[in-house]
Amino acid sequence: MPLPCGQLPRTALPTWQHGGVTAATHSSLFPQVPGSADAVLDGLDPEQREVALALHGPVCVLAGAGTGKTRAITHRIAYGVRAGILQPTSVLAVTFTNRAAGEMRGRLRQLGAAGVQARTFHSAALRQLQYFWPKAVGGELPRLVERKVQLVAEAAARCRIRLDRNELRDVTSEIEWAKVTQTVPADYPAAVAKSQRDAPRDTAEISQIYAMYEQLKRDRSVIDFEDVLLLTVAILQDRHDIADHVRRQYQHFVVDEYQDVSPLQQRLLDLWLGDRDNLCVVGDASQTIYSFTGATPEHLLNFRTRHPNATVVKLVRDYRSTPQVVHLANGLLGQARGRAAEHRLELVSQREKGPEPAYTEYGDEPAEAEGTARRIRDLIASGVPAGEIAVLYRVNSQSEVYEQALSDAGVPYQLRGAERFFERAEVREAGVALRGAARAGGNDSLLDDADGLPSQVRAVLSTKGWTTEPPAGSGAMRDRWESLAALVRLAEDLEQAKPGATLSDLVAELDERAAAQHAPAVQGVTLASLHSAKGLEWDAVFLVGLTEGMMPITYARTDEQIEEERRLLYVGVTRARFHLSLSWSLSRSPGSRGGRHPSRFLNGVRPGSAALSGRGTFGGGGIERPAVIKRRRRGPALCRVCGKTLTDAGEMKLMRCEDCPSDMDEALYERLRDWRADRAKEIGQPAYCVFTDKTLMAIAEAVPGSEGELTGISGVGVRKMDRFGAAVLAICAGEDAVEGLGGDGGEV
Repeated sequence: MPLPCGQLPRTALPTWQHGGVTAATHSSLFPQVPGSADAVLDGLDPEQREVALALHGPVCVLAGAGTGKTRAITHRIAYGVRAGILQPTSVLAVTFTNRAAGEMRGRLRQLGAAGVQARTFHSAALRQLQYFWPKAVGGELPRLVERKVQLVAEAAARCRIRLDRNELRDVTSEIEWAKVTQTVPADYPAAVAKSQRDAPRDTAEISQIYAMYEQLKRDRSVIDFEDVLLLTVAILQDRHDIADHVRRQYQHFVVDEYQDVSPLQQRLLDLWLGDRDNLCVVGDASQTIYSFTGATPEHLLNFRTRHPNATVVKLVRDYRSTPQVVHLANGLLGQARGRAAEHRLELVSQREKGPEPAYTEYGDEPAEAEGTARRIRDLIASGVPAGEIAVLYRVNSQSEVYEQALSDAGVPYQLRGAERFFERAEVREAGVALRGAARAGGNDSLLDDADGLPSQVRAVLSTKGWTTEPPAGSGAMRDRWESLAALVRLAEDLEQAKPGATLSDLVAELDERAAAQHAPAVQGVTLASLHSAKGLEWDAVFLVGLTEGMMPITYARTDEQIEEERRLLYVGVTRARFHLSLSWSLSRSPGSRGGRHPSRFLNGVRPGSAALSGRGTFGGGGIERPAVIKRRRRGPALCRVCGKTLTDAGEMKLMRCEDCPSDMDEALYERLRDWRADRAKEIGQPAYCVFTDKTLMAIAEAVPGSEGELTGISGVGVRKMDRFGAAVLAICAGEDAVEGLGGDGGEV
């Protein structure tokens, strides 16, 4: 019998054939330690079992998304240890994040294999460097500079090259890339040209800064994060006695996420191994999405060439996602090109059927965000926890409209891998500049030639780094520009909704939006970029903004860059267990000409579209196109006491000037606050998701006696009227507040 919408099959069955093998996400927190080595193998599927039993010689595990790769390699290590084949202290397992290394250590302990070293490349190298430095070099290891930005800034200053904060971050990233690809300063310009990499500044300038940075480190006897790997490599190359010591210590190596190794990490791994071949690597070339950091899948793709007699095992049974999600993921890769695509894995879902992926076309970006928020609210009402839902986008600047939509819908959210939009430095700086220009009014010469609000905002933000064309590349400069461009778009939207809007109106709008998000961090829907979502999974995933120019991103120009964008979308799709929604909008703002097209990557996989063969067809059946919602034009807000036009967000909530006399019913205000606290606790959300303090004050001042009077108060609106109106009106009428609590059944 099919499951109700939103309900997931959670029961773990005893054998892998019936779905007993699942991702670790839903495993018991305190599983029983297997009683024997053979018991470690219980529950593994045939391919995972093959991995666990392949304890000698080179082993290459090609593991698709959701196929239980971590389960396979941890059970491999644990089986070897429990069977007496591997000594725990002779095994070194390396991965790329502290979180992944910690998870691996935890699983090994649960399997009775404590004592195995599971570390990141940098952690393992630093441990060895600290131990061998006195013997190899003498004295103490130089101090490790955890944040190299200050030193890069000084290097630039000594070269008489001026960098702003964002350029500084980008140049620092370039130095990191050069070091992990083993590129010295003099060779940097040629390496950039060869890799077709977009440099944030003139490559000769970056080369000069890079060389000075290295000189400053030498002068001050400090090292950076990349030096940890470089110096460990140098010691192991030069001191054969130390290399032999390490090789006696570690006899067996396991490398997770092998598609992400850099040339420098591969060199270190080769030195650890020496002439031995007790190596097990795990990876998936189709999930290579970090090439901008120096990662390359070539080592994974060349593994069988380097090790002709390697055992190769493919894990393709997907225990994470439904057949519908897996079918879409396979379809995306089916149109991929290039070497990584030649090694793609065809996943086979092991889960029961679920809903088909939803494809939705919206008229504009705000409509897309609002539609997404409504669907999320419906999912939560159907039983899907907010923490099991994610909204994934290509660049962090896309978050703001979804932050606002979710806040308006009363849905708690959390941002991953990015600052909240209104907490970003460039947004705060822009807010200060806009506020100053609003106060100066016609006395600001910067605005002399600016006609209309959008033009004025562009003029102000041009002093903060906004330009008509975005900067090249994908670093901090691009992120800053995207944030400022979002403010320009907001001004354009406000001008359209409220003809004649002023800078003061825009500042009030920004204050209102920021105030709605100044709430304590709560567990809720995850907002994340596609890159920061790698390694995570949710019951429901919304992939948004899937238009040409965003997916693939405009600065992806070469064939390989385009293919990496396709892989990035593939990673996004494979984060979903059950519900998957893909959406795009035809225009940026309401009323704009809809000239956008859905991402080319959806051609041939979404209903009614043809595979891309030079030219694809857009539109077709199976695409939901919600009715256009006409937004109510807002007139100027006037103080209900003195009649003055209001511009401050808080005053607009109260519908009066702050210094105009208040006739608030204090007792009613306290009753409303008590009710709100109970209501927030009942629905498990912060109090601001019910009503803000300013809205409660406005209600206590107006004491509405009808639905019309209540909805006329700023901050109430139709949606909150439907949910909380009966309770609020009952309290205002002096009735028992409990009478107003049951109207919406606790829906959020």
